[in-house]
Amino acid sequence: QVQLVESGGGLVQAGGSLRLSCTASERSLSNYAMGWFRQAPGQEREFVAVINWSGDRTYYADSAKGRFTISRDNAENTVYLRMNSLNAEDTAVYFCAADSSYGSSWYRGYMYYWGKGTLVTVSS
Repeated sequence: QVQLVESGGGLVQAGGSLRLSCTASERSLSNYAMGWFRQAPGQEREFVAVINWSGDRTYYADSAKGRFTISRDNAENTVYLRMNSLNAEDTAVYFCAADSSYGSSWYRGYMYYWGKGTLVTVSS
């Protein structure tokens, strides 16, 4: 069974940076788009960013544009999310996902595979 395992979450001060990683258990996911969602306390899960299978196309939610950068290393079966200029509103559990689709369809949130999440807490 395919597994996605996130890491890199933690506590950071406002204005700081973090890099999240998500490693897939199978190389076959190199053919899938991979991306990130987040869920803040008491809120619904929301789309953050996605990268296509080859890594040459990216798509971001407005909240992530200009601050977050998604990338991937297919040789390592890993997708990354670099987050800069973090603020308290970025506090959430961040989930990795993989799907055959790419782009705005990710806003619907119906992905084939999901990780269990990693907590990011931004202190103000």
